[in-house]
Parts: sequence; structure tokens; C-alpha cells
Amino acid sequence: MKQLKPNVYEVGAVDWDRRLFDEMIPLPDGTSYNAYLIKGSEKTALLDTVDPTKTDVLIENLVEVGVDRIDYVIAHHGEQDHSGAIPDILMLYPDAKVVTNPKCKGMLIDLLDVDDDNFITIDDGQTLSLGDKTLQFVYVPWVHWPETLGTFLQEDKIFFSCDFFGSHLATSSLFVDDQAVVYEAAKRYYAEIMMSFRAAIKKNLEKIKALEIEMIAPSHGPVYDKPEFIINAYKDWVSDRVRNEVVLPYVSMHGSTRKMVEHFVGALIKRGITVRQFNLSATDVGKLAISLVDAATIVVGSPTVLSGAHPLAAYAAILANTLRPKTKFASIIGSYGWGGRMVEQLTGLLPNLKVEIIEPVIVKGCPKDDDFVALDKLADQILAKYKELKIAD
Repeated sequence: MKQLKPNVYEVGAVDWDRRLFDEMIPLPDGTSYNAYLIKGSEKTALLDTVDPTKTDVLIENLVEVGVDRIDYVIAHHGEQDHSGAIPDILMLYPDAKVVTNPKCKGMLIDLLDVDDDNFITIDDGQTLSLGDKTLQFVYVPWVHWPETLGTFLQEDKIFFSCDFFGSHLATSSLFVDDQAVVYEAAKRYYAEIMMSFRAAIKKNLEKIKALEIEMIAPSHGPVYDKPEFIINAYKDWVSDRVRNEVVLPYVSMHGSTRKMVEHFVGALIKRGITVRQFNLSATDVGKLAISLVDAATIVVGSPTVLSGAHPLAAYAAILANTLRPKTKFASIIGSYGWGGRMVEQLTGLLPNLKVEIIEPVIVKGCPKDDDFVALDKLADQILAKYKELKIAD
């Protein structure tokens, strides 16, 4: 239990040992399930709960704060890492009402079997008085589910943002104490679950401008007591600006594609282009996702397997297509033994990316001198594209 402001407490749980989220997202630094308690002069509100595995920690923290009554449980988001302990809280505090929007109400009924009578539904911008503290509800859809909302505590100027601005980071600190560490964790979090909704997030950033925010309290990771740090980071990430970078996820079975990658990386570096190289046989997909946030180009390297792309290369293409980065260009390099449709397969896996496909370089067998020349030409083409768009500054 930690205090943000007088009578405003963080009562959630730190999950130091969790290493996988949604059975696909690596958590190298654990995570937290933040819940906040606000004691007003007349009413008490609990903002979100915790993952069901940490319900006992939430209850212990509520006991430590000395809570004998909860009037409202504010449900910002239906996903169980935030809502999973709601049924237990309603059993302990039977007079409490779950406050949320109609869409989230439906999800909580479906996911947790909460009775309809337990809900109070609210509209965008509506307020709820706790006496000397006032909650203002702000719809922020698609960060990263359609029903998500935030709560602005007007008197203390705290924005409880749910997944918006979050980071999977287990830490004993309530507030951000190392901006570099939190920046990478927050960027990973944005890349993995927010980036595909970039247009919606832009609108939500505009929406919260009207709030006089002095502190941002997300549902994962530390609290931002200097909110401009994370707001400015998000503005950069959702902007249309891309960096002078090439992301190069690749896999090689017998060394031919690896030789192409090594030469191509050197050619890009000689032309002043930053490269993010990822061997897909041993890559943290979170790191790959982070690299896609800003890069102007993605080039997938793959051998041909039974006439198609290597499954790991196909996975990288599917991941990029799902995350929908603001990448401007894409290409493919790789090799084949006797034929196949590897290029057509990989390009067909990228329908969501608004990219220009630069002519791939595909070679038969081990790359030879002419193939290395073709890789140099591909690097030249990328540099020319960057200069045209004034990216290579």
C-alpha cells in the first residue's frame, strides 16, 4: 500500500515473477496490476482490481488501509488482469456497485458472470462525487479494447488511465525513478498492444488535453508524477514521423540467407542507415516490436522451405501486419534451392501495412558476387527513398 496524495492509495499487486502475458507477450521485467483506493469524505471508491492470482494481495492492502466499506468499484476495462478480482471484492463488500460504461458492463457480465443489479453505468464526461473528491469519467476507446475508460480525480488532478500509458514493469517504486528504464518498458507496451490502434490513440491524446493533469496513474507500471514525460513519448510514437532505420528480422537454415544479411547490414551501415537486426530463431518478440515503432523500413530475410517462406519469417510478417507500424517501405531478401513462392507469400501477409514494396533480392543457393551487387543496389534504393522523404538526416 502506497499513497499518491492524501486519501489516495495504490493497493494493487506487483507480479515480480510473471514472464509471459496472454501466453504470447514476454515480460522480461515482470509486471504490476495497479488498483487505486480513493477515500472521500462521504464515499470510498476502488479503481480497478487485480489479476485473480493476486486477489489476496489486494485484500491485504485494503485491510492495511483500513477500509471497512467500499461504495464503488470503478471498472476501467473488462480484461481480467484488471477486473478479475471484482467478484471477490463484491463478496467482501456486498453494498459496493460496479461503475463502468455500458460496453464494459456487458463484457464483465460475459467474462465474470457479475449480476446486472451490481452495476451503475456512466456516460463519457459524467462525474461522481465522493464528498470532497470528484471522479470524472473519460472514455478512451481502443487503448487497447473498445470499452476502455479512464478516471480524472478533479481535486488532486490525477488521471487514472488504465492501460493507456502503461508499462509491464515490476518495481518497488510508486513513481517513475528511472526514466530510461520506464521509457523502454512503456515503448514495448505501446508496441505490443497499442500501436495497431495508433489513430484512435491520437484522438485520445487530443481528448485528454482538456484535463489539467498533474499525475498519471496507469494500471501497469509506475505512476508518472511528471506526466509530460510519457505524454510526449506517446505523441512521438503515434506521429507520422519515421526514423532513418531498417528493421531486419531474418532466419537462415544453411547459411545462405545469413551471408546475405551480413552483407546487406554492412551496406546499410556504410550508407549511414541504422539497422536493427534480429535472428528470429532466438529473438525477444517484444524487442522486435519496439524496433518497429519508429523504423522507416522493414526487410524480412528468409530461406525458402518447401516452396514457401520459413515459418519464423512468416511469423515476423504476421506480427508486423498485426501491429501496423507506421513503416513506409518493405522488402525481402533470401534464397531458394529449386523454386517456390516465398516472396508472394510474405508480401501477402502484409495487407495492413501501408508500405511501398522495394524490389526483393532472392538468390539461388549461396549468394555470389552479382547477388551482393544486387544487395548494394537495394541499400542504395532505400537510401534514395529516405533522402526523397528527408528521413536520412
